[in-house]
Amino acid sequence: MKSTPALFLASILGLLPSLAPTAAVASGTFEIPAVPAPADARVAAVRVAVAPDRAGWTYAVGEPAKFRVAVLSDGQSLAGVTVRYKVGPEMLPAEEKTAVVPAEGLVIDGGTMKEPGFLRCIVTAEVAGRSYRGLATAGFSPEKIQPTQTNPDDFDAFWAAGKAELAKIPLEARQTLMPEACTDTVDVYHVSFRSFGGSYRELASRIYGILCVPKAPGKYPAVLGVPGAGVRPYSGMKGLAARGVITLQIGIHGIPVNLPAELYDQLRVGALSGYPTFNLDNRDTYYYRRVYLACVRANDFLVSLPQYDGENLAVTGGSQGGQLSIVTAALDPRVKALAAYYPAYCDVTGYLHRRAGGWPHMMRTGSPHATPEKLAVTAYYDVVNFARRLKVPAHLAWGYNDETCPPTSLYAAYNVIPSPKRLVLALETGHNTVPEENAASEAWLLAQLGVK
Repeated sequence: MKSTPALFLASILGLLPSLAPTAAVASGTFEIPAVPAPADARVAAVRVAVAPDRAGWTYAVGEPAKFRVAVLSDGQSLAGVTVRYKVGPEMLPAEEKTAVVPAEGLVIDGGTMKEPGFLRCIVTAEVAGRSYRGLATAGFSPEKIQPTQTNPDDFDAFWAAGKAELAKIPLEARQTLMPEACTDTVDVYHVSFRSFGGSYRELASRIYGILCVPKAPGKYPAVLGVPGAGVRPYSGMKGLAARGVITLQIGIHGIPVNLPAELYDQLRVGALSGYPTFNLDNRDTYYYRRVYLACVRANDFLVSLPQYDGENLAVTGGSQGGQLSIVTAALDPRVKALAAYYPAYCDVTGYLHRRAGGWPHMMRTGSPHATPEKLAVTAYYDVVNFARRLKVPAHLAWGYNDETCPPTSLYAAYNVIPSPKRLVLALETGHNTVPEENAASEAWLLAQLGVK
């Protein structure tokens, strides 16, 4: 069947109704449609739907891409809406234009890309005094994206020295049962253990987390859960533990993870605001050195547990947690598999090469962190350089519309992984997951651990 704008709109709606608009334009204001009896009034759910014109959202370099746009009210087209839109390489400035969306939908010519990467169309509409936003991202030969980040000659020596220093620190683990959090099948503990102290080596730095252990006697595989960015409490990974897995969910900031939420809120906007760039000009005291080594120390704790089966250890997380999953698996040969969602800190130098870089975007044009000294430090912490060194199976998942961890940065890391790898795409998602992604990742992880 020949594709038409009308059929495209129908595919967005998921049905084939009359394409007549359900709201008229009167004096520049959208009229509220008739109120179905016996209701007294109604409001409409408005959505700006944007999608590339090709199934799979992916093109070869040099191929033209178009974006289809519809402004929908209760799932039906609104005609005559004026929209503002920008089309350009993701995360980079682009010229804003305006257009009126007809009932059958608007077609925007996106052009093409001369190099592998992603082209993003962002559309904003004003309806009844409120602003609505939609976007879609087209990929151009993403499998050919390569990192811009340098790979230091002494990278391995630097991290070997860090692990050797960590090994000299006694574990001194503490466990406190949390009876109110336990279930019929899982015991839950608040735990802590000593770790690398960063620039305050004279202090006994500790890492805190929530440990979940199956109650039934036996030996079990283990999973380390590493956190996304921010400061928050944690409740543990009880669902996975109920499947027969020891789980440890850690925080990275050296504070207990079971305190009142207000404390974390204040730290987030106060002392720990901007932590990803703390000491970025010194590779030995940079904030993430302590964090990366703390993840290895968390595995020291897990493998010390009498319930651990002695063989099967995996790591998982999303965003900053995806970053830490790849880093931990590269640094620690005890890790047998990793599952990561949209990993952060991938190819952060991309912005210096006129393309998107990874979170936390510290190398954007005009950033005070884009200095030679800080740039040199990022090379020791960028996920792409850990991805190059992976030796275990990796399961990754993301979407094309991520504005926090842009897909250009994600593919820069994914494409250099030499070990067995698997990518699950949920194209329309941004910095979030859908249930299907979560189910696929958990099923893969359990299979790697030998859990049925």
